[in-house]
Amino acid sequence: MRTQAVPSSRPGKARRWIRSELPQIVLMLALLAAARDSFANHYYVPSGSMEHTLEIGDRVAVDMRAYGVRLPFTDVQLMATGKPERGDIAVFDSPQDGSRLIKRVAAVAGDEVELVDGRLSIGGVTLGAIDATDTEVFRNHRAALNLSHGGGPDIHGLTVPDGQVLMLGDARGNSIDGRFFGLVPASELYGRAVAVYYRRGEGLVWRRL
Repeated sequence: MRTQAVPSSRPGKARRWIRSELPQIVLMLALLAAARDSFANHYYVPSGSMEHTLEIGDRVAVDMRAYGVRLPFTDVQLMATGKPERGDIAVFDSPQDGSRLIKRVAAVAGDEVELVDGRLSIGGVTLGAIDATDTEVFRNHRAALNLSHGGGPDIHGLTVPDGQVLMLGDARGNSIDGRFFGLVPASELYGRAVAVYYRRGEGLVWRRL
């Protein structure tokens, strides 16, 4: 006696699963994307303008909450959470062409800046380290400069106005920075670089910045 095949219910189950679960998955992915855009992100270093601190190909973890919380996927700041400090490494858009850059906050509002042969002075005091050549000491950071290409353009008699910051690369002779495109509004810094988490030839690392 022949038995009649029972039609598979798999397509129906799949449709029911899609209807019930897909909206939740889409919502979860949207929330993750929003969190990545507003709270934490990463940056791929494309050039040598921040050597020796950052190398070409470095992947850098960025704290997007360091200076303010933005409406996801926009530049609208919802809440200020901190101010950039001298020595921070920050991510921002170039005022020159809109490209995403990573540079050091070399000076903040009220700082009197001199830059000669790539070496920085604030308020008449040089930031050069006593214990290391071509190293600058900020309050919470040390910058290992690369002056193999020279120091680039000098700066004389600059006082940073309120609400602005001066962004410089650590490779002073190989960096298109504030000496070329001017000061950057502090409110336009997206986030502070926290650490290098991947470096060519070494793989996964965690080098605090």
